[in-house]
Amino acid sequence: MTGKAVAIAHGAATIINAIALGKGAAFGVDLWTRSEVQLTDEPSVIRAEIVSDPKESTLLIEKTAARVLRHFGLEKRFGVKIKTLSNIPIARGLKSSSAAANATALATTAALGKTLGDLEIIKLGVEAAFDAKVTVTGAFDDACASFFGGIAITDNSKREIIKQLHLPKDLTVLFHVPPQKSYTINSNVDRLRTLKPLVEIAFEQALEGKVWEALTLNGLIYSSASKLNTTIAIDALAAGAVAAGLCGKGPAVTAVVPIDKVDLVEAALQRYEGEVLRVQLNCEKAKVL
Repeated sequence: MTGKAVAIAHGAATIINAIALGKGAAFGVDLWTRSEVQLTDEPSVIRAEIVSDPKESTLLIEKTAARVLRHFGLEKRFGVKIKTLSNIPIARGLKSSSAAANATALATTAALGKTLGDLEIIKLGVEAAFDAKVTVTGAFDDACASFFGGIAITDNSKREIIKQLHLPKDLTVLFHVPPQKSYTINSNVDRLRTLKPLVEIAFEQALEGKVWEALTLNGLIYSSASKLNTTIAIDALAAGAVAAGLCGKGPAVTAVVPIDKVDLVEAALQRYEGEVLRVQLNCEKAKVL
C-alpha cells in the first residue's frame, strides 16, 4: 500500500461568531496544522494521532477521513492512518478544528489519488465536525478562512460564501491565550442566540468592509454574554490595537495591531495570565505538500 499524502491548512480568527446569527466571518492567520495520511489495507479501520497534543481527542480527524472515504465509495477497500502536527493551541477559539479537518480532508483525498473542488473539501470537513460533535454551526466561516486565507464572510446555515476580502499587509495579530480550555460544543447556545439583534449590527459592519469594527463589537457582545473578561480587549485597544475581541467562543482574545504598536499592545496583554502569540495574517490557501 503506497497511498500517502501530506497537506497543510492554516489557522483563522473570528470576526463574527456565527452561533447567534447562523452567519459569520473570519480571517486567516499563519498558524498551521499539517496532516499526514497513509492508506492501509484494513477496510474502514481509521487510526489517528495528534503528535503535538497526544491527550486531545482524535475523533474529528477520524470522522474527516471517514467522510472522504465514503464520498468516493472506498470505505470497504481502504483504512487510514493519520498523524497531525500543529502549532495552534487547541480549544481556545483559534480554529484548530477547522485547520485539522481541512488538512486531513485534503491529505486523504490526495492519498486516494483523487481530486475535489475546494468547497467540496471544506464541506466534507464541516460534515465531519458535526459527526464528531465539535461544532454548533458547522464553522463554515472558520473553515473557509482557514482554507483560502484572507477574509471570509459566510452563511453557515446555507454553506455559502457571501463575500471574500483581501487582508491588508501592514498589520500583525496578537492572541492572548489563557491556560484554560473551552470546547465549542459546551457553549450555552440558547443564551448566545438571544444576542442575534446585536450581532446582526456587527455582521452588517463586516459586509460593509468595516471588519475590524465588527470584530471588536462581536467580541464585546459575546464576552459579555459568556461572562468573560472584556478588559483584556479594551486594554489592547487602549494600547493601539485597531481591533480586539473574543476569538470564537474564547477564551482567547484576538488583537489586530499596526506594526508600530505591536510592542505596546503585547505588553498590555502580558499583564494577564496566559501566553501571548504574535502571528502574521495569512492569505495562502491550504495545499498538498
